[in-house]
Amino acid sequence: MRIISGRAKGLKLIAPDGMDTRPTTDRVKESIFNLLIPYLPAGSVLDLFAGSGAMGIEALSRHCEHCVFVDNNRAALDVIHKNIEKARFSENADIFQGDALSFLSSRVEGFDIIFLDPPYNKGFLTPVIEKIFEKHLLSDDGIIVCETEVNGEIYSGGDFKCVKQAKYGKVCVSIYKYA
Repeated sequence: MRIISGRAKGLKLIAPDGMDTRPTTDRVKESIFNLLIPYLPAGSVLDLFAGSGAMGIEALSRHCEHCVFVDNNRAALDVIHKNIEKARFSENADIFQGDALSFLSSRVEGFDIIFLDPPYNKGFLTPVIEKIFEKHLLSDDGIIVCETEVNGEIYSGGDFKCVKQAKYGKVCVSIYKYA
């Protein structure tokens, strides 16, 4: 796992041990960021269900101003801290331990890009996206980037519309904007 482009290009990142975290492969990450070119750089980014922090760190490497990383797994948070320090982005990052819905419920400021990579098919996706809408945590021109399993859980509410979707092997990436 490495940083694909930008200020930290080529930097190798570490991933949490075990099966609790499913890091986004370099190929999928590169494809996602190719889709995001019109939205970069962004001011504020949220990496929810952050795992290793690779998505948020990639955004920072590509000149996004600030990223908030959230995960409920202590081992994942330790890895995120190490990866951010290694990339020298500590001043541009905030890290929170906790579950996604509690974090979103406590927020008042929004984000330009929100990365969602929840555990597959566990029922997190729709409640999280509904909370983002309820709290208006996405800027008016912002996007939500969801990574899900092909033929798995999808968001089908009417608050956001899917503006792009791509499949990479077993992974489906969907980009949502306000409807």
